[in-house]
Amino acid sequence: MNHPVHKTFGENAQMKFFKPAKALAKRFTREEDGATAIEYGLFAALIAAVIIVAVSNIGKNVNSGFESVNTALCDNTSATACPTS
Repeated sequence: MNHPVHKTFGENAQMKFFKPAKALAKRFTREEDGATAIEYGLFAALIAAVIIVAVSNIGKNVNSGFESVNTALCDNTSATACPTS
């Protein structure tokens, strides 16, 4: 009981599916827009990381400076607003 393979369920149906997929894969490998977008994204992430580290370090230095000023003012005056350690 061999049944003939119908064209709609045989090789022609597979070719109808895989031909557009193959064309899409070829176009994807030729185009560099996706790779460029990823490169820009990585570059932006690197810049953001550098900015975060720089701002964090600057913030620590500014905080240290304010603490020095506060200590100098509180040691030389009898201000009631000075924190007690």
